This record gives sequence, structure tokens and C-alpha cells, in this order.
Amino acid sequence: MSQLSYARYGKDNIRLYKVHKDEKSGIQSVVEMTVRILLEGDIETSYTEADNSVVVATDTQKQTCYILAKQNPVTPPELFASIVGNHFVETYKHIHAAHVNIIVHRWTRMTVDGKPHPHSFFRDGEETRVVEAVAREGKGISIRSGIKGLLVLKSTGSAFYGFHRDEYTALPETWDRILSTEVESGWHWKTFSSLQEVKSVVPKFDEAWQSARDITLATFAKDNSASVQNTMYKICDQILAAAPLVEAVEYSLPNKHYFEIDLSWHKGLKNTGKDAEVYAPQSNPNGLIQCTVTRKPKAKM
Repeated sequence: MSQLSYARYGKDNIRLYKVHKDEKSGIQSVVEMTVRILLEGDIETSYTEADNSVVVATDTQKQTCYILAKQNPVTPPELFASIVGNHFVETYKHIHAAHVNIIVHRWTRMTVDGKPHPHSFFRDGEETRVVEAVAREGKGISIRSGIKGLLVLKSTGSAFYGFHRDEYTALPETWDRILSTEVESGWHWKTFSSLQEVKSVVPKFDEAWQSARDITLATFAKDNSASVQNTMYKICDQILAAAPLVEAVEYSLPNKHYFEIDLSWHKGLKNTGKDAEVYAPQSNPNGLIQCTVTRKPKAKM
């Protein structure tokens, strides 16, 4: 005898673009995002008994997303994800949880003739801002914000030595190396009791995203890195200090390796150690370093 142990369904890859028009100034701003909605609730009979009466059609979910985008701000994405999730939990009595994921695609205003152009933009990288909001009936709204696809590199200022060595170790120690990674980070907010509470702290979401991005770039650039592990911990620690409503920060950093090329076979050409200038970028395998940093529990009085 079998039973349904997990059920969640929805609409994925909803492409959404919204333009904000300031009629007085003629300045426009744009937001492009990809949205995923997944619903939970009393929906098991649609799986086990072919009862579609409990199904809020995925096309309905898509159209709802567009309508809510017309009626509400879509920035910050944490707010819009909360609005969408809250809508499904409040509108449909048999839906008890809504998971809303948003990817914000990067558009940057053009500078033309030395001035910001009022309505022209360009894609200056594949970095995205990501959000997941989960609205649960009677339990509030949980939000995770993050950054993905932020590719960074520094040509010096990174070392890796003193690591454990045994009969399986071939990696040499290095006191100066190229450090490159593609940042994937996330920070978990305290649970919000309601959509109204989310709305009450709206400025905090953009502030935290900007702080996390600035801290990531500045620490990466300035830290005389002993390891990716130590550098990423310093980043997480600073983000927690900058965003009091954030309870945990997580980072996942793959190593993007650049290997020295020994060219001594060609007329004694020096291209290793302090003489290295030409490198071979590597794709895989690669190191992958992850961590989650949380606030210490408050001491009991």
C-alpha cells in the first residue's frame, strides 16, 4: 500500500518585466525577473484520485503574478515575493503554503554624453539578485535573499599554505596566487509575522543587498587571504553586523583555477613563481568551499 508523502506544484519560469515611468521627469526604470511559484496544501486528491477541483491551475498562477505586478511594486523583490505568496495562502482556503522564488536580471542604466540616459540600459554581467519567500498559513513569511553569478578575480593577495599533508598530497604550498570565484550567497531574515510586517521594513531589503554586495567585493579585494575559508567567514561576519534583521548568512564559493605554465623548455623562458605572467584558465575539477554563519545565542541571564 502506498501513500503520497510530498506534494508541491506550480508555475516555473514566469518571465516578468515592469517599467516604472516618471511622467514629470521622463525618466524610466526597468525590472526584469523570472518567477517560480509552488503551492502546498490539501491537494493530495489531485494526485491520488484524479480530482482536479483542488488544483489552482498553473496558468492561473501565472496570470495572478502579472496582475499583482501591475497592482503592486515589484521592488524590492522580497516584498513582491511576499505579496505573491501571501495572496495564494489568503485567497485559497485549501492552500496552506506558497513558495515564491524570484531571480532579478541585471539591467544598468546607460551613460550617454556623460549623462545617465533616461530610458536606455545594458546588461553588464550575468550576476543576479535572488529571493525565496515562503508564506505559511498561521506561521508568517520566511525570506532568503541572495546573490548569484557574481564573478570576481584578483591577480595577487591570496595564499594557501600550512594545510594538512600526507602520502596523498601533491599540491604545493603557495604564498601568492590568483584567486577567482563565482559568488553564490544567501542571507536568511527573521521570520515575519505577516505581510504588513514585511512592508514595514521594506528599505532594509535593498540596504542589506547593497551591504552584502559591497562587503563581498571590498573584503575579497582588500583581504590578504590565507584561504577562501577565512575570507568567506570574514564576509559573513560583516554582513551579520550590517543587517540586524538577518539571522544567518551562507556562502558557496567555487575555486576558478588559473595554473602557471612552465615555458622553460623554450630557450629557458621564465614563467613560474614570481616570473609568472601567462596562465592557463581551468574549468574543472575545482575546489568548492561553503559555510553558514549564524548569530551566537544570547547568554542566559
